[in-house]
Amino acid sequence: MSSTAKPRRRLTVAALALLTLSAILINPQPASAHGSAIDPPSRHYGCATRWVDWLNPVMQTQEPMCWQAYQANPAAMWTWNGLIQDNVNNNHQARVPDGKLCGGGDATYAALDNPGPWRAQAVNNTFTWTMHDQARHGAAYIQIYVTRQGFDPLTQRLRWSDLELVKDTGPFPDTGWPTRPNDPLLNGVDYSFQVSAPGRTGRHIMYAVWRAGHADQNYYMCSDVRFPGGTPDPTTPPPTTPPPASPPPTTPPAGNAGCSATYAVTGQWSGGFQADVRVTAGSTAISGWTVTMQFPDGQTVGQSWNASVTSNGSTATARNVDYNGSLGAGASTSFGLIGSWANTNRAPTLSCAATG
Repeated sequence: MSSTAKPRRRLTVAALALLTLSAILINPQPASAHGSAIDPPSRHYGCATRWVDWLNPVMQTQEPMCWQAYQANPAAMWTWNGLIQDNVNNNHQARVPDGKLCGGGDATYAALDNPGPWRAQAVNNTFTWTMHDQARHGAAYIQIYVTRQGFDPLTQRLRWSDLELVKDTGPFPDTGWPTRPNDPLLNGVDYSFQVSAPGRTGRHIMYAVWRAGHADQNYYMCSDVRFPGGTPDPTTPPPTTPPPASPPPTTPPAGNAGCSATYAVTGQWSGGFQADVRVTAGSTAISGWTVTMQFPDGQTVGQSWNASVTSNGSTATARNVDYNGSLGAGASTSFGLIGSWANTNRAPTLSCAATG
C-alpha cells in the first residue's frame, strides 16, 4: 500500500461517519432494544411519541417541559427505551441520587428531572400500569412507586424519601405477555400490572425501576399522573371577574398604568428555575396587559405558559394570550416560566401596563 493510501482511507472513513451522523440527526429513530413505561407514559416516551417533529415551535407553548428536554438533549427522547444503569447490584439509591431519579442519574436524561407542568395522565386510585419490553429481557423484578400525598411535581425534584413502594413484581420471563408484532416502534411485549395508591389526589409521579431478567441492567422511568381531586394545574386559566356591563371610564388608570404584577420562584435547581407571575388589574377593568421583567443577574427565560414571552438579553416581556387578557377591576391571572441562571437568582424588577 502506498504512503498516500492510508490518509485517503482515513478521510473516506471519516466522511462515511459524518454522513451516518447526519442521517441520524435528520431522521432520528429510537433504539431497537430495551424499554420504558408506555401507559401512563414515561416522560421521555411521551415526549418522543407526541412530538415526532421535535423542531416544531408549537411544542414550546403546548408542552414546555418536552420543549426544554429536547433543547437540552434530543437524544434522550430518541433513545426513550435506553435509560439504563449497569451493575447496580440492587442498590438503586446509591447509584441514582436524590433529585436525579427521573433521569436515572444519567446526564443525557438530566432534563427529565426538572420539575414543572409535564403532561399528566388522569388515572383512578387503582389502575393498570403498562411497560413495554422491546428487547424481551423479562425481569428480575419491577418495583413501582408513587409519590406521597403532599409532594408537588410542579416545584419539587423527586427524592427517594418522596416515594412509597406500591408494587414489587418479583421475577418473571418475557413469555406469555401480549406482543405487538405489527408495530414498528413497539415490537416487543407489554407487561401490565394493577397498582393501587389510596389517599392520593391531584398530581403525582409514578416511578418504576425495572431490573432486566438476563443481566444486572436497570431501567428507570417517571410517569406523571393525576388522581381524582386536588388543585388544578396553573396552566389552566384561572377564572376572572366579568367586565362591568357599562363601559369603563376613559380616564387613565391611576398609579399603576392599569395593572400590577408580582413574581415568585416556585422551583429552583442547578442552572435553572421555575417562576410564577401574577397579574392584577387596577381599579378599572382592562382588556390586555404587558409585564416587563428586568432580571438583575443575567437570567434568561426559555419557556413559558399562559403568556407570550419574548426576551432581549436580561429583559423579558410577557404579553397576555387570548383567554387571559380581559380582567375585571381587581381581578388576577397568572403565567409561568422556566429560565436559566448562573451565580445568583434574584427576583427581577417588574412593570405592568394595560394594553388594548
